[in-house]
Amino acid sequence: MKSMSKYFLVFAALSILMSCKNKTSSDNEENITNEQEKQADLPLKIKSEEVSYAVDSLSMKGYLAFNENATEKSPGVIVVHEWWGHNDYVRQRADMLAELGYVALAIDMYGDGKLAAHPDDAGKFAMSVMGNIESAKERFNAALEMLKSQKSVDADKIAAIGYCFGGSVALTMANSGIDLDAVAAFHSGVQLPVMPTSNIKAKVLVCNGAEDPFVPAETVEAFKKAMDSVKADYKYIAYENTTHSFTSKMADSIGKKFNLPLAYNKEADEKSWSELEQLLEEVFQ
Repeated sequence: MKSMSKYFLVFAALSILMSCKNKTSSDNEENITNEQEKQADLPLKIKSEEVSYAVDSLSMKGYLAFNENATEKSPGVIVVHEWWGHNDYVRQRADMLAELGYVALAIDMYGDGKLAAHPDDAGKFAMSVMGNIESAKERFNAALEMLKSQKSVDADKIAAIGYCFGGSVALTMANSGIDLDAVAAFHSGVQLPVMPTSNIKAKVLVCNGAEDPFVPAETVEAFKKAMDSVKADYKYIAYENTTHSFTSKMADSIGKKFNLPLAYNKEADEKSWSELEQLLEEVFQ
């Protein structure tokens, strides 16, 4: 009987111990779930800040936008400006990407935040970059490393988008084999200093106006043929009744001021942005 009583006491003690252990485990799981729910309930809080990085002795001005309340690392997106330079428009697009949950870096391809006030100067600035592709790659890669170094960024998930000159830059970088998951170009020329090769890794989206005189039909056909020849994963969209700079609400006034074929198109702007959202969701899922 003493032996039976001894075993009963041991069994009871083990049962109590296991009960406490299970309760502790259950409490821990509940705490983790509550913490996850608490984090999920945090409101979107976009923070933006100016950043700087350098290429040799040239100082580059950037603009970083992200959700300050994000609790996990997010994909990063580089945003390349139009030929005017790093201005408020490219920052606005960075903010829009941050609202979608990405960490966006609006970069500077000219250096020192240099801006053009006239199309002649803008053309010179753009050619100084695209005419020296190795220098352009150094500037782009410096911005890329800056973005990847952010603690809020998942360095294995990076895309690049660009407008006008910036679209050509993004496409050229992808064609050069830079490791990007996706590239999107808006009202962008496609006659590039580096055409598509088998080195291209990015999934590509190009959104242009069907009536854009800066994007001749023959260059579009040559671009598509080159992309097809290397079996690139791409989508080319030409919006009807749409000309150059269709995503910029300043296009009409700038076009009138300088007698250029520029015009904002709300429908094409919204549709092209929706295409970008879908692209980023696909590559970063």
